Amino acid sequence: MELVDDLTTLRRRVRAWRQNGEHIALVPTMGNLHRGHLRLVQEARAYAQRTVATIFVNPMQFGPQEDFGAYPRTLAQDRHLLEEEGTDLLFAPTVTTVYPRPPEEQTRVEVPGLSDILCGASRPGHFVGVATVVCKLFNMVQPDLAVFGEKDFQQLLVIRRMTEDLCLPINIVGVPTVREADGLALSSRNGYLSPEERARAPAVHRALLAAAEGLKAGQGTDEVEQRAAAELEAAGLAPDYVSVRRALDLALPGPADTDLVILAAARLGKARLIDNLRFSRAR
Repeated sequence: MELVDDLTTLRRRVRAWRQNGEHIALVPTMGNLHRGHLRLVQEARAYAQRTVATIFVNPMQFGPQEDFGAYPRTLAQDRHLLEEEGTDLLFAPTVTTVYPRPPEEQTRVEVPGLSDILCGASRPGHFVGVATVVCKLFNMVQPDLAVFGEKDFQQLLVIRRMTEDLCLPINIVGVPTVREADGLALSSRNGYLSPEERARAPAVHRALLAAAEGLKAGQGTDEVEQRAAAELEAAGLAPDYVSVRRALDLALPGPADTDLVILAAARLGKARLIDNLRFSRAR
């Protein structure tokens, strides 16, 4: 596997693959890789002859009080893991490569509506940073497809909408959340949890499962949301939100909507945990 940090070399490698008729899959990450990321690489390799992974801790998607400076940078370990999975190229650009202009002069990409609710309401500007960096990576790598995890379901929908609206010829592939045996969704930020907090963290998934059962039993969305939030508080977490939404576009569901997703975010110590559960409701 080749490690590249400049755009010229990246495009030269991609151009050669494309001239050979090979399809290219992209797996964007912020590094500090875990089994969930590696599952994305495995999925990418099933779709394309060549796989490019990126590692870039994107400053634009971090708020002023968030953990940009403390976010783990583990490039050597990540490189080894990606190489073991058969990744063809790792693109690890610097901030100035991705953002050559000062922040106040940087062109931004915004997906209105989807970016302003749920995590977007709690983290203003976050999804503008996500959409901007993903759009730039798409233009840098020019893949045929890109693979993202479904753990951040809102992010996945933002990227799909951006790709569609900007007419980008890229297939967006979502991969189901990878979990620990006790249900905790894998996340780079799980490393922030103390042993005692780690024992509490699976309460997020349990609350989502209980909420889904409540909806299937005919309970109203307000009732299951309030009960799930109370369960999180009882487990020692500080819920940001628990919300039942339409899976297609994260709109509030109507009586006729059957394809739903329950999304939750909660703080536990230094970590902000997010998770979701998608399910079909009988009419």
